[in-house]
Amino acid sequence: MWAGPGRASPVTPTADGVRVAVRVTPRASRNAIQGLAQEADGTSVVRVMVTAVPEGGRANTALIKLLARAWGVPKSAVSVVAGATDRRKVLHVAGPSGDLIQRLNHWIGGLAGAG
Repeated sequence: MWAGPGRASPVTPTADGVRVAVRVTPRASRNAIQGLAQEADGTSVVRVMVTAVPEGGRANTALIKLLARAWGVPKSAVSVVAGATDRRKVLHVAGPSGDLIQRLNHWIGGLAGAG
């Protein structure tokens, strides 16, 4: 798995896909993927900003739409499995684990170079 300097990957394989640790900022000025960050507890996360408000699941919907597009997967393959009402979330991406790990680690490598 990808690991940058002093960071573990926010991507973890599962039997039916992968899980990705995310930190989202709702009510932002724009929808954007900010890059990788390390939380105080040492967890690596993908930082994302969305313009949607965190009410009625709107921020989660915007998050899924943005990341599904970036990852090249259908929105229906991405779901929030932990932290639905928190800024820190765990997303599940359904599909073949090997393919998703390779694709997301390549994508994360690009984020690490930019951030």
